[in-house]
Amino acid sequence: MRADRVFAYGAAAGLLGDHLLGDPRRGHPVAVFGRAAGAVERVLWRDHRGWGALHTAVCAGSAIAFGAVAQRAVRPSRTASLALTAAATWAVVGGTSLAREARGIGRALEAGDVEAARARLPHLCGRDPQALDADGIARAVVESVAENTSDAVVGALVWGAVGGVPGLLGFRAVNTLDAMVGHRSAKYRRYGWASARLDDVAGWPGARLTAVLATVAGGDRRGAVRAWRSDAAKHPSPNAGPVEATFAGALGVRLGGTLSYGGRVEHRPVLNQEGRAVEVGDIERAVRLSRRVGWLALGVSAAGAVLRGRVARRPAVGAVPTLPHSQLRSSGGTPIDPAERLPTAVGSGCPRQLEELS
Repeated sequence: MRADRVFAYGAAAGLLGDHLLGDPRRGHPVAVFGRAAGAVERVLWRDHRGWGALHTAVCAGSAIAFGAVAQRAVRPSRTASLALTAAATWAVVGGTSLAREARGIGRALEAGDVEAARARLPHLCGRDPQALDADGIARAVVESVAENTSDAVVGALVWGAVGGVPGLLGFRAVNTLDAMVGHRSAKYRRYGWASARLDDVAGWPGARLTAVLATVAGGDRRGAVRAWRSDAAKHPSPNAGPVEATFAGALGVRLGGTLSYGGRVEHRPVLNQEGRAVEVGDIERAVRLSRRVGWLALGVSAAGAVLRGRVARRPAVGAVPTLPHSQLRSSGGTPIDPAERLPTAVGSGCPRQLEELS
């Protein structure tokens, strides 16, 4: 089976596995990577960008190399290749955990238990829960669902379509490193710079695809486009801006405003100023939109992988396909000795593709 179809089928199986099983409570591969990255940090940490860049290169490079070695090892077996792609996809996407945590907070808010909602909020985002009332918690959840739809689902599928298993693992490694060290605290302002910038680059295509799909799958397409065009650039994050703005427009709500992280207050621009304030019921609407976006992203990524594979297999312009030896005939119908063949195919610029056609 060709690599493009391996990704398409394997990614579908992995996303279905996440939908049905979710993440394990203990021993999750991403948690294992996080502990390893933390150990590397304890050895390398210096208040310097260069050491932080080395940390990023070691950790992300190791994940990519592991994926490449594993993919190469199973390549001869179609079943093993599919299983590896499915397992990698299941390990790096987190749509079900995202929905579970968001809905758990929503249920607590519906029951009027704000303290329970505050206790669960740190599982979803880094806001200061004690600084938020019920409406503030609901807004934080909707924003986190929007951003993590890109980070935990769509971005991984995009890089999987581009790079297979190494792409899947590499994207998750970069995203995890950003969550660990890529923030502006005194400790990580320099050390986490490389991880944060690399995450911005890696997350760029997934964030734009998420915004497009949220516009398509949302309830208010015009509102999503309007919010994206008018408000996305106001967000301090180049990737969260388009995603949160389109979710806000699609859901008809206002996002952004004053936030509190680690005791630091930020006053961010309001996204979709024309929308209404977020209500508890909007959490479920955001989760359902996130789910639709995830499945659409699978379709787009799988189609993209198949298309890329077809383009890669297309003979180069000017290449001369050759017939098998048994079909070579002279003008008189007698077989031609392969040794007497004209050198056009040998001298062409794409011998590997010509050999595959032979």
